[in-house]
Amino acid sequence: MSLDTPRIEDRPERLTAHEARQRLEHERNSRLTQLQAIAEAGQGAEEQMMSVQKDTIQRVLNEIEAAFTRLHDGSYGICRGCSTPIPVERLEILPYTRFCVPCQRTTT
Repeated sequence: MSLDTPRIEDRPERLTAHEARQRLEHERNSRLTQLQAIAEAGQGAEEQMMSVQKDTIQRVLNEIEAAFTRLHDGSYGICRGCSTPIPVERLEILPYTRFCVPCQRTTT
């Protein structure tokens, strides 16, 4: 590595509460927009598929709301399976996750 090579900053171990809140709000808004689009699509041949999508979106919204609770009580970013910090990279991708990858694999 030469002295001219820019140094890549290390990623923080945890998201700040503000960063986590922003990611969760974005996820929640996206899911609410999806639910609104499904509601506006109305009845039709794809009604069953829409119902499954709606149920899935509602489950994710419930997970997002639970993540806001964890953020408020200080347990956000801590794996519910092994009690270790969830890597920030995982929280950036899936901000409402309750588990680290190894524990997620054992719960599904």
